[in-house]
Amino acid sequence: MSATSAAPPGAGTRTPARRPGVVLAVILITQLMVILDGTVVNIAMPKIQHALDFSPASLSWVQNAYALAFGGLLLLGARAGDLLGRRRVFITGVSVFTAASLLGGLAPNAELLLAARVLQGIGGAIAAPAALTLLMLTFREGPERLKALGLYSLVSSGGASVGLVVGGMLTDWVSWRWGLFINVPIGIGLVFAARQVLSETPPEKGKFDVAGALTSTLGITSVVYGFIRVAEVGWSSNEVRGAFLAGVLLLAGFVLIERRVSHPIVPLRLFADTDRVAAYATMLLVVGTMFGMFFFLTQYLQGVLNFSPLQAGLAFLPMTGLLFTSSRIVPRLLGRIDGGRLMITGSLLVLAGMLWLTRVSEESSYLGGVVGPLILFGFGAGMIFIPLTGRALAGVQPADAGAASGMLNVLQQVGGALGLGILVTIFGTASRNSDAASRNPVEHAREVLTDGVHAAFVGSAVYAALTLAVIVLGVRPWARRKTPAAVVAREEIPVEL
Repeated sequence: MSATSAAPPGAGTRTPARRPGVVLAVILITQLMVILDGTVVNIAMPKIQHALDFSPASLSWVQNAYALAFGGLLLLGARAGDLLGRRRVFITGVSVFTAASLLGGLAPNAELLLAARVLQGIGGAIAAPAALTLLMLTFREGPERLKALGLYSLVSSGGASVGLVVGGMLTDWVSWRWGLFINVPIGIGLVFAARQVLSETPPEKGKFDVAGALTSTLGITSVVYGFIRVAEVGWSSNEVRGAFLAGVLLLAGFVLIERRVSHPIVPLRLFADTDRVAAYATMLLVVGTMFGMFFFLTQYLQGVLNFSPLQAGLAFLPMTGLLFTSSRIVPRLLGRIDGGRLMITGSLLVLAGMLWLTRVSEESSYLGGVVGPLILFGFGAGMIFIPLTGRALAGVQPADAGAASGMLNVLQQVGGALGLGILVTIFGTASRNSDAASRNPVEHAREVLTDGVHAAFVGSAVYAALTLAVIVLGVRPWARRKTPAAVVAREEIPVEL
């Protein structure tokens, strides 16, 4: 779920490309691989937990390690393409991602798997921005580019759905490790094809804001780590306090660095517009809600309803199908309906779906307790993301277009990781305090899991309510913008859902 500006730096100059159809295929397959990897392991979480002896709280790092590395280094990856040449950076990113996938598939323990997930996130952060820019440089502005961007958006919006189903199939039929191994032959093929068909872009002059990238990434990671450790050791732990203190200091250092460097990775002037800040906050919250729902509903489906991994992957199709459909319909509606009203309607549907999920229990069925909330989520999220992207990018100066859209990508990944970290704390506390009474070990574990998931869903509902409040009070749907969201949405802005 990310939005990327279709006008990255350098896109105004056409770079000759050999066999543009093959170039497009390389870019689309790369995007699918990166997006898919955010969800392909989600369905395999129970299997991974059992195989590598993860605790219920630490299991969330399988998702968060990738999200934090990908989101935290995404802007630095985009800058690397500007300064070093996008073909070179693209090949490097895909190579790192491929090697990390092999390492993760072979991982004999939890520590090596998490290290591999971090490396995958780094590879994705390097490759993804270069891929989009190469697409922009390959295809001329007009129908040719719009068609390519339409396919890019299609792959991006469907990638998460494909990941859930593919992850379920591989986990059920072969092993959870093949959710990672599958990237290896694809990555090797992409590197070979890229060397043959991609043209290099001339490097630009400038500097890397490495200090900014590291302090922001490590700061957010420290905060997320603190929340996850709370779930296991409680708030009184010196480790937890140290993690939060380190996070605050690192993030404060990040702000100071960005104010002083000549080429900041995040220009602070982006936050001078209160409407844009509200849009960023909305993105942070709504993605946190959805990451939590994905993670804990997966646990519930397999641990309480006894779904197989494949069944669990297919169980999400009502939501992902509607998300995909919305990504095609909502841009057309924006010409006739105010985007702010769509966002309010969407957030109300997401909140209703989340409140419905808080009612699930051990006796609930998939059809009676899960399908309805997923349908509400699908409709609701689809109404939020596209107009929200338009509002976040409206009024941005051309020089800041890449940074502004990049911030949406960053906030989606960081918001998901932070939200999941907070919800894991709620889940862990509820699990420890569960009043499960069954003496049967299996039934006792199901009762404890149900209590924890219920508490996490309540936390997600609070997140959804905060999303609605920010939209109403901060985004101010009734306020007129200088650049209407409908206009921005019709521009070349692919939206990943």
